[in-house]
Amino acid sequence: MAEPQDVGTLQAEADDHVDNDSAFGDDASVASSTTTLSQSIMKHREENGRTYHSYKDGKYVLPNDQIENDRLDLQHHVYSLMYDGKLCITEFAKDKPIHRVLDVGTGTGIWAIDFGDEHPEAKVLGVDLSPIQPPFVPPNVDFEIDDIEEPWTFSGKFDFIHSRMMTGSLQNWPKFFEQAYEFLSPGGYIEINDAIFPCKCDDTSMTEDSAIKQWFNLALSGTKQIGRPLDSAKTYKAELERVGFTDIVEVNYKWPMNRWPKDPKFKELGIWTCENLTSGLSGLSMALFTRILGMTPEEVEVYLVNVRRDMKNPKIHAYLPIVTFTARKPL
Repeated sequence: MAEPQDVGTLQAEADDHVDNDSAFGDDASVASSTTTLSQSIMKHREENGRTYHSYKDGKYVLPNDQIENDRLDLQHHVYSLMYDGKLCITEFAKDKPIHRVLDVGTGTGIWAIDFGDEHPEAKVLGVDLSPIQPPFVPPNVDFEIDDIEEPWTFSGKFDFIHSRMMTGSLQNWPKFFEQAYEFLSPGGYIEINDAIFPCKCDDTSMTEDSAIKQWFNLALSGTKQIGRPLDSAKTYKAELERVGFTDIVEVNYKWPMNRWPKDPKFKELGIWTCENLTSGLSGLSMALFTRILGMTPEEVEVYLVNVRRDMKNPKIHAYLPIVTFTARKPL
């Protein structure tokens, strides 16, 4: 098993640095267990001005409206920057063709569509609780509304299972890894990517009472109360080992909260991470903070003003830990 890979400590830019590069602004802005797309599923649930999935209502606390969909597509862009344009970091063996691919929690389907375009020889299936995927997709890409927490009844095994930003979505991660292992063909691959809450800081620029730190801690606390913690990625390596995966590789990344890093790549990552989080902060917070933490919608919006301020402040050198695991089922 390879040793975990880490990007190391990021160097912050000087607080009085003036950034004149126009590219960097401050805040630059198949399966058988299917569910019929009934009117009730397509309608969605409306709450506090946002819409949420109606199938298995309440399981997932993030909205599924256009604002959130745009945030998910921007998140895909951030991953692309992090991976230097690659859709995944799994290194596929040349003697093991990838014919069937499962994208867990596909969201808008952007990753599945891009992977299908890049691998026309593969059949890609994306599953999600919300029917928010586009109607016109490559001929080798399909989408289904399904609950990945239920027993999997797919008609065949997959050569590659991909999961991204599913932390906070599942209550039973051990069951997920067991089913993923069962539904991978021998020699098949899994890649799972996630954030680990709360945010971190390698110097003293983020204080204990900062709004950004408080928000991450509250979000983590709320998701723990509903059994879907936002730090679930801490368990992934142990679960991969437990169910029998081999060739496990762990790669640790950092998404800066804004443009504070000196390194150009991480500066750009920070700019887009800031846009992704601040523009979507209301949707990321509303259901969790009202349903679980007892705030009113008005209290949430007032509270988020200072959180956005801290997220945009380049004097606070915070970052979100991101981890990617790749592994393989033995032949």
